[in-house]
Amino acid sequence: MHRILALLYGVFSYSVFFVTFLYAIGFVGNLLVPKSIDSTTTTAFAQSLLINLGLLSIFAIQHSVMARPAFKHWWTRFVPPAIERSTYVLLSSLALILLFWLWQPMDGVVWQIENTAGRNVLWGLFWAGWILVLISTFLINHFDLFGLRQVYLYVKGKAYTYPGFKTPFLYKLVRHPIMLGFVIAFWATPDMSVGHLVFSVTTTAYILIALRFEEHDLLKFHGKAYEDYQQKVSMIIPLPRKK
Repeated sequence: MHRILALLYGVFSYSVFFVTFLYAIGFVGNLLVPKSIDSTTTTAFAQSLLINLGLLSIFAIQHSVMARPAFKHWWTRFVPPAIERSTYVLLSSLALILLFWLWQPMDGVVWQIENTAGRNVLWGLFWAGWILVLISTFLINHFDLFGLRQVYLYVKGKAYTYPGFKTPFLYKLVRHPIMLGFVIAFWATPDMSVGHLVFSVTTTAYILIALRFEEHDLLKFHGKAYEDYQQKVSMIIPLPRKK
């Protein structure tokens, strides 16, 4: 029974993530969702800025701290290893849901593209960014990344095996195509408000800082193989391959 419960928990956590991911597209793009990044302003500018930075900080701290190997080692003393990843995914999703719920839109226009061709290009980049994120997760191991593989192996009574270090397709262009996709999606908009700018600047800064910690962990885990990878492929901006 506990194996079945672990599987149901993993599926539930993944479902919450996937709905949150879809809502994030609508939130950032002001598309179809009841509350988006540029919904009607309800509070003063300074108050909105503090609230939004606080919400972004909650997600950043949770997402980074729980990803560190030392925290995982401690955390799995209380949480079964089979559902550790699912729990991480669930809590990350809940942090984003909190952000969507309490986000305070901020008045002011940074840029607004009137040209139809220009708007279409930016919308194309917006969708390309989200597609890049999704494709990049499947190129490595989507279901391992979001905890489903772990609970499936647990139900089968099999020990977890790390998928291994691999660099397929997009990972030969940049080391972190998932993060590149997010940066593109967050910045590619024909209508950049002050609130959207705060979101884009803060999330981009967080991504760049978080990648430094992740790179340190990957280098420690994979050793020479990852060091060689760093030498050949740029981190997030596609650049000519190093010789």
